[in-house]
Amino acid sequence: MRILLVLLALASCLLVVQTFGGDDSPQLPSLTYTELDAQIDLGLVESVQMTQGSTRLIVETVDGERYRAVIPPGFAEQFVRGVIEAEPQIRLDTLVNTSGPNPWLVVLNTVAPLALMVILVVVILGRMGGGRISKKKFRKKTLHDSEGSKEVTFADVAGADEAVTELTEIREFLNDADRFSALGAKIPKGVLLYGPPGTGKTLLARAVAGEAGVPFFTLSGSDFVEKFAGVGAGRVRDLFDQARKDAPAIIFVDEIDAVGRHRGGGGGAGNEEREQTLNQLLVEMDGFDVSSGVIFIAATNRPDILDKALLRPGRFDRQIAVDIPDINGRRQIAAVHAEGKPLAPGVSIETIARRTPGFTGADIANLLNEAALLSARRNLTHISQAELDDALDRVIAGPEKANTLSEKERHTIAYHEAGHALVGHLLPNCDPIHKVSIIARGKALGWTLALPERDRVMKTQSELCDEMAMLLGGRVAEELIFRDPTTGASNDIERVTAIARSMVTEYGMSALGPQRFGRSGGEVYAPTHDANYSDDVAMRIDEATHQLIDRAAAEAREVLSLHRPVLDKIADALIEHETIGHKELDVLFTDLGPVTFRREDFTPPLRQEVLDLR
Repeated sequence: MRILLVLLALASCLLVVQTFGGDDSPQLPSLTYTELDAQIDLGLVESVQMTQGSTRLIVETVDGERYRAVIPPGFAEQFVRGVIEAEPQIRLDTLVNTSGPNPWLVVLNTVAPLALMVILVVVILGRMGGGRISKKKFRKKTLHDSEGSKEVTFADVAGADEAVTELTEIREFLNDADRFSALGAKIPKGVLLYGPPGTGKTLLARAVAGEAGVPFFTLSGSDFVEKFAGVGAGRVRDLFDQARKDAPAIIFVDEIDAVGRHRGGGGGAGNEEREQTLNQLLVEMDGFDVSSGVIFIAATNRPDILDKALLRPGRFDRQIAVDIPDINGRRQIAAVHAEGKPLAPGVSIETIARRTPGFTGADIANLLNEAALLSARRNLTHISQAELDDALDRVIAGPEKANTLSEKERHTIAYHEAGHALVGHLLPNCDPIHKVSIIARGKALGWTLALPERDRVMKTQSELCDEMAMLLGGRVAEELIFRDPTTGASNDIERVTAIARSMVTEYGMSALGPQRFGRSGGEVYAPTHDANYSDDVAMRIDEATHQLIDRAAAEAREVLSLHRPVLDKIADALIEHETIGHKELDVLFTDLGPVTFRREDFTPPLRQEVLDLR
């Protein structure tokens, strides 16, 4: 900033010198050119004195007064002609400038603008980091520096037992490399951690370094990508050189897909610089000596877009999936993040684990933090189950919004959510209904929470059909009660359409048989979908999709029609209490009696027609 101020001051001085430099005329009152022209027309001017090559004048009137004036550019010849032809005659004195231009002024006018531009360019490039590699960016970052006085170890990692087991070998190699070398074993040069966001990939990398007690160099993939050619590749070289000097060491690059995306996708000069950086990274990883004691660990959420050359054995020898934790993992994670938080009697870690299916470690940490914040706002000394429930609602559905709904809208939303709950309870393959609410949260005007009894890695055809029927239960309830559906089911319809479409085109759960229709590809920023089927097959895909959706809607309509009194009771309870928990729902569901609805055996539609075509 100081340099810029100095440059601005120099520029101002230059402007002043250019404007007034060399002006040795006495300090006289000034006349504008218009005023001077009027004085000449009136015959009030006695003499005019001007210097050859200059536009500045000294004017003397018939009264003996002296003034200074300036001729506008391009008017000098016209002015002189007017003075010569004026009546009465005006004396015109022309002085010859014998001193010549000021040499210092000439030099200043020539050199100063160029020097100013050069200095500005140098300052800007220096601030942007271009043209040179900042050593500070690659200084050694130990775990003590980044995590305070507490080192991260595997004891701090919960819910990722398989990944910890795989990474334990890395720690043992760094601590006792000779034991592996004696048996001819080669430790993996690189380890790729991949999985959804928030599953603990960065924490695992820090834990390896903490267990081994070695220097830990960490950067993000975006730190290598610059707009100036060669900067990213230079940073890669510098990072690996420092790691080799401090070996044994660990290099960790987070979000490596920022620099490691597969090549050849176009994108202009910026993409070319990224590819140069990737090429340098590949060269450096090839240059690893297995006995160098340097381990390269990277993390990504998108392993599918990484360059194949980066993933081959010899670079990333080991690829470890860090997935969403199961119930045992969630139990361990909740226990870790509950440390230091006073849980009220009756609050169990097991309950937290069971109510958070699909949550990552970061989600569970956020849940417990939100519960602690709510307890502090309510001036409580402990975190009770009520605060945990409210925090769970906040994390899943968003913050509660002020109620601005009309009475008619509240009734419509109540029946909509009651339809979801009743269909979800009666269909055998739906998850148990845990809570129903008509309190607006986030973008949802109401919501129904269904929690699975166990973790699942796949879904059956019957489960998908029941899920579609439950999703359409809200829309069908609106049609059944009000005969006038609303836009509130738009998200439900979107999800149902996606499920039905996937059942037909990806899962082979239709009369078209076990085939996959369409291929996805292209760049991340320009995805493509290749319709590798005929127009006739496209029509059959649409028809099969429609039939699945229509059948799900018919099932929901049958359930709600058979149990209309219970639907009314659930809606009335929602209007009165706004939120109903699973205990209140169990009481309302006792009026159902024996469940009479049963789905018939699934017979894929269009199957006979397809067989006839064969």
